[in-house]
Parts: sequence; structure tokens; C-alpha cells
Amino acid sequence: MNLPISSNHSVHPALYPILAASTLFCAGCSDGPMIDPPTPAVLTAGDLTLAYAENTLTLSRGNTTLLTFPKDAFQLGTVPVALTSVNYDPYRLYVPHPLYDEPEIVWLEPTSITLQSSTETDYTVNLSFPDSSTVVVFHADGPGHISAHWEAPISADEVAYFRLRPRASSTEGFYGLGEYFDDVNSRGHVRAMQIEVDSAIESGYNEAHVPIPFLTGTTGWGLFIPSDRPGVFAVAADPNQPNLIEAAFGTGVASADGLTFHLFGAAHPLDLSRFYYQLTGFPRVPAPWALGPWVWRDENKDQAEFLADANTIRDLDLPTTAMWIDRPYATAVNTFDFLPSQFPNAQALIDEAHSLGFRMALWHTPYLDEKNQTAETADLREYAEAQGYYPITSGLLLNKWGRPIDFTNPQAFAWWQTQLDNYKSMGIEGYKLDYAEDVVPGLTADRNVWEFADGSDERTMHAGYTRLYHQVYSEMLPEDGGFLLCRRGAAGDQQHASVIWPGDLDATFYKHREPFEENGETIVGVGGLPASIVAALTLSSSGYPFFGADTGGYKHSPPNKELFTRWFEQTAFSTVMQIGTSSNTVAWDPNGGPGFDQEMLDWYRLYTRTHLRLYPYLWTHAQLIAQTGRPITRPLGLAYPEMGIHPNDVYLLGDDILVAPITTAGATSRDVPFPPGRWIHFLTGEEFEGDTTVNVSAPLGQIPVFLRAGSVIPMLRPTIDALAPTTQPDRVDSFATTSGILYVKTTRGPASTFTVYDGTVLSAASETNTLTLSVTGGKTFTLGTQFEVIGVPLAPTEIKVDGTLLAEVQNPSDLESAAQGFTFETAQNGTLHIRIPANAKTVEVKFP
Repeated sequence: MNLPISSNHSVHPALYPILAASTLFCAGCSDGPMIDPPTPAVLTAGDLTLAYAENTLTLSRGNTTLLTFPKDAFQLGTVPVALTSVNYDPYRLYVPHPLYDEPEIVWLEPTSITLQSSTETDYTVNLSFPDSSTVVVFHADGPGHISAHWEAPISADEVAYFRLRPRASSTEGFYGLGEYFDDVNSRGHVRAMQIEVDSAIESGYNEAHVPIPFLTGTTGWGLFIPSDRPGVFAVAADPNQPNLIEAAFGTGVASADGLTFHLFGAAHPLDLSRFYYQLTGFPRVPAPWALGPWVWRDENKDQAEFLADANTIRDLDLPTTAMWIDRPYATAVNTFDFLPSQFPNAQALIDEAHSLGFRMALWHTPYLDEKNQTAETADLREYAEAQGYYPITSGLLLNKWGRPIDFTNPQAFAWWQTQLDNYKSMGIEGYKLDYAEDVVPGLTADRNVWEFADGSDERTMHAGYTRLYHQVYSEMLPEDGGFLLCRRGAAGDQQHASVIWPGDLDATFYKHREPFEENGETIVGVGGLPASIVAALTLSSSGYPFFGADTGGYKHSPPNKELFTRWFEQTAFSTVMQIGTSSNTVAWDPNGGPGFDQEMLDWYRLYTRTHLRLYPYLWTHAQLIAQTGRPITRPLGLAYPEMGIHPNDVYLLGDDILVAPITTAGATSRDVPFPPGRWIHFLTGEEFEGDTTVNVSAPLGQIPVFLRAGSVIPMLRPTIDALAPTTQPDRVDSFATTSGILYVKTTRGPASTFTVYDGTVLSAASETNTLTLSVTGGKTFTLGTQFEVIGVPLAPTEIKVDGTLLAEVQNPSDLESAAQGFTFETAQNGTLHIRIPANAKTVEVKFP
């Protein structure tokens, strides 16, 4: 409807293009066209607005148009009658498959959109279809957030699909939608919200382990559709319509419930995750030690081999925080014990691991082996059967052992946790949770029928089962957060699954679906190191900030020296560093992979220690998630949308570290697109100007990583081995024994401040010939500070600490044993080391 508005009212800026092209009339007026276009009612949520005019809804933030919804943005997919037996999978409407017979669908779109009513907080829009009508009710939930519910027509028996089709910028990047391996930018891609058959790839399916119906645009908008029904997002997939986004869900017989969706707006796209978390729950933060480095073997021979590994790690001074035991280790799968012939004294093993400063975890799944005839398995299985702890109806099983436990049954949920108590009492603090991907909507147009105790089925439980499976284990973890390494994920599951690992990636340099030859066979693989980085970056913008791939790859292992080195270079500068392959590769074994040698082991020690030393920096960013929602690992194109590029292998680790790994075999340099500002090489001290692309040298063992000029990076001491308590402090240098001196890596540059998680405040500020460093003590780091200023070509002429001259010592080794002092060396393009005591506040450095 058109409302007569006097000419002294302004028009919402987002509507200028629409109104300029329109001839508007006043309903009920006889004097022809209005001279002034009407001002529409505008729904306001802070600086996010939704405005209606002439069959179009426009979402804006300030003067920036984010999304438009013309009348064809709301489509209903109808069938003769929605059947309960049909798998209404909208993905197959975009990506056909011979096994899937598409239903007879007629897509209906409104003939008009009218504003039915509006208040300060609500906005009701009527959609007129040829033979019916429905409404979409929008609500301003708070600054930056508008929720909406699209009601079904009065008779929804023929509706099988709801499809949203908003228009966005034709040039912006699109992030989110879960874990994928091909591109960080979803532009041009069709993303399934469930596992699908894909015979073109080695695994046989689309690898959609963590599909999340949350999409963000780099202009600063987010779209979240909290539906567990089969879904798909086609993101600017039609080259003729580069601004068109389509999100369809197969609601089938549940269409009468309508479709709910949420619209978000923020000044920076990194801030959109906060709205998503407010709806679905903030991520579970793992324990500090869970950030790694972790070490594991795919198969441990026995207790002696495990303890030999643990002791070798400490003897060789290889920083490691935790270890897990992968299968097999129990009498049978999930018998909640240890096989006596393999682990004759498991409690002693766990105790010794703890003594050495390791935390412990186990591999697990939600099954009981239905083929195993041992008494332990039979007793558990028979009890579960008698109590009704299996699903009422089980569909196609996609695992090796049998039916999953039905965790919708509260008694089954509690029983499984009771079994886990045995491991908890022994000191197990985490789990690698594998499989549980059996519950899929269907591989054909017919449903893959599953029925659960609570009345749910596979049409929603392909996501719901994931959440319950992880919740069972999450509730059994220690108060410090423990560790869950999960293969699968779903919207909201970030509350339980603290870390995602991407399943079985290839031990190669190949990209996702890039063919390669092995033993005369052409393989289209999941992907290796490049795919791992893409997976981490797509997850980080989809609500999962913690990610840990198998360093070195899994399938087609072992990795050679080059691949293994490039992989641990990269995972050292990631949130979670975990190391293991299907070939039981360990870095210290010269037979672990082709070319493994002492040089590689020395690099391995350097990078595992660097990761552990970055703990104060990483843990601070982990704690900030609850305040800002910003991910720790940030794709360059999302962190700097103004650059207009979306590389798959360049990212920010927190606010101040730029990472550009080598992902190509044989490469010893790479082009690095630098964001605005100046950037200093983390390892060499070389300086690079921003807003340009530079080819950077990267010999094997040297990853291109850069600090923002002027940034202050808190780190642990260079001798650190572990974070957890140890009873062997002379052998294991653990943070739990003493926090030690806080080390701070910094450079000259613009003034900056970093507040460490314990309240310690660090700052740096440079002028032409001076550098001022300051520290205000916190609760944990109370023993002094040592600054490492890199990229300083000239030695200082004078250093004062709180106004008193600081004495120079001969070299860095002497400084380590001194209470205070400084030394200068030419390494890293000139490095200045400054140590100050606990109560010191300000350091003033003068240069020539």
C-alpha cells in the first residue's frame, strides 16, 4: 500500500534508487501521481534498518545497502501433495544425481509485496501469491539484529520448499556456511547443508562434515537460517546473476511451521559472528593445554611403545602438551576399558604421562561393535538392546560396527556417561570423537528412515544427533574445559565441540579435488595441506574458532620431509597444533617418512615451541571470543574486505600476526599480499610495506609470517615444554610449575596496546629516534618482562627503565641469567633484548 506523506519528510537513503525509477500513486486519491514519493515505515535495529517500498524490502546499515528482497526473493516450492516418504533435498535441485529423482515442483513467487503493519519493533509484510497469501513478520531484536518468521500459507499441504533469494553486492565476498575445502569465498559455489553422495571424489561423498546455515557478506551483513531440514545455499552461483543468493530448505510435511531466519548487520564483517553466538551459544573454549602441540600414533602397539614415545619427547626436548591414544586400545570398540594384553597397566601409563606433563585423551565413537563376541561387548550390547537404547528405526549404517546409541533417550544418554566415568576416574581429560555420520536425510529421493525415542527422525537429526553425541562427552570433561576433537559439527554444536578436525585429509600438497597419480591410479582426493588451511578458514567464519588438522596428512601417508615441514610450519601458527598420520609418523623417527632427518627434527622443535610460546597471545584471543565474537583465525579477505581479494592461503592469527604458508611442492618463495601498514617478518626481521604484493623468500624451514609493525605479542619463555603440572620439573619446563618471565615480541611502529588474559597491559610507541615500552602487571605474569624488539638495524645509544639507566650485557645467554639488562645482536635484521624486573613499568630506548 502507498501512504500519502507530506514533502517535508525525508526518504530513507537506501530507497533512492528504487523511488527514482518508480511512479507512485496514493491509494484512494483521484488527483493522479504524487509529486513526492512516500517515506516508508522503517524497522530500526540500531544502525541496521529494514525498509519497504514498491514490492521490495531493503536491508541497510547507515547509507550502505546490504541486501534487497524483491518480490521474487520469497518463493515456495510446491508439489501435488507433500509426502512423508519423500526426501525433499533442495541440494539436488542444483546438483542433480542419477540416484535422485527430482519431485514435480512448481515454484511460486508473490505477485506483490505489501506492508501490512508496522510498529517500532515489528514489521509485517504480506506476500500475495496467485491463489493464497502469507506473511513475513520481522522483529527488531536489538542493535544489528532483525529476526523474521515466514509463515506458511493457510493450506501448506502442497508446500515442500521455502526459498529465500536476496540480492547482495555483485562484487563482495561471501564467508561462512561451515567447513569446506575448495575456497574460503563461497561466491560461485553451491553448498549443501548435509552430507551428499559424490562419486567423483575418493571418499564417495561431499565431505560436508560441518555445514552451518550462516552466511556473511563482506559489506557487513549476515543471514542465519536456524533450520535442521535439508538445505542448500547457492551463492552467486549463476554467472548471469552475480548478486543473487538462494537459500532453500526442504521442509516437506513440516511446511506448516514456516521458516525462521535472522538478518545481522555490523560495521565490520568480523563482528557478525557475535550475533550468531548470541542465538546459538558461544563456543566451548578448550583447556589451555588442548591448544597443543599434541602427538599421537594411528595405532599404538602397546603400553611400552606409548611410554617410550612420551619419554623420547621429553628426552629430545620436543615441546608437547598432550597425547591421545587412537584405536585400537580397548577390548573392543567402546568397551570403556583397556585391552590387558596391549595395556597391562593403563592406570600406570596415565599416571606416568601426567608425571611428564602430558594431558591424556582417547579416540571414541557412539557405537558398540555388533560383530564382536567378547563378553565385554556382548554384555554392553545386550543391556543396551534390552533397555531400548538403540534408535527405534535405523537407516543405512555408514560405519564398521553397528547402530549408534540413541542419545535422545535420557536413560541412554545417562548410561553412556556412566560408562565414561571409568575413563574420567583414571585421568582421561579429552576425546577424539570420530564417525557418527550415519544419520543422513537420504541418498535418493526416498528417505533414509531413522526414528528416535523423542519422535525425531533423520530429516532433522542429521544435525541433531551430532549435537547430542558431543554433549554426552562435553559434560564429562574437567572444569578447565578439557578437549573434544570432533569430526562432525552443526549449528549450535560449538557449545560442545571445542575443536574440529577435518577428517582424513591427504598427505599431499594437492588441492581439493585436484587429481594425482599413485601406484598407477588416478585419485581425486579430498586435498592435502591447501585443503586443510581452507577448512580452518571456512570454519573460523562459521562459528568454530578452534581447528586442528592432522599435521602431515592422513590418507596416502607418510608425508615426505618437505610436506611434513611445510605442514608443521603452518599448524604452529594456528589455534590447535596436533601431529599424527595414518602411517604412525613421528618426527624423531628417521624412518618416519622419506627424507626425515636431524635438520627436520630441529625445525620441528623450533615450530612446536613457537606454537607453545604463543600461548598467552592465543589464549587472550580465545577469552575475547565471549566479548567480541571475533574468530582467532581470520581469512585475509574477511579481515580486510577493502582489499577486494580472497586468497585461500593467507590469514590473520589474531589481530597482529599475518600468516602466508607455503602450500606448493618445491616452492621456496611466494607472493604475499600485505594489508595496509608495515609488516615485519617474524623470523627474519625484514620489513615490508603494506597495500602491495611482494614475493617473499621462504626456504624450507622458514614460513612467511609477519608482525604488524608496532604490535606487542606476549609469549612464554624459550625453554617451555608443557602447560600442565609435572612431577619432574628438572626434566619438564612447565607453565604450571612457574609462569616465568613474560616475553614480548615487538617492533618499532605505530603505538599499540595489548591486554593479556591475566590483566597484564603491554604497550609500545615509537617516534623518530625513540621507543617507549611499558607494562602494567597482571595476576599471572608477575616475575618480570623481557622484550624482544626485532627489525632494529642500529644498536641503542641509551636505555632507561623508570628513569634509571639499564646496563648492557654481552649476549642473550648472559641476559637469561640476569635480573635485568639489555643486549643487541644482528640476528633478525637487528634484535634488541631488554629484561626488566617485576615492578618496572616503563622502558625508554634511544637510537642514533
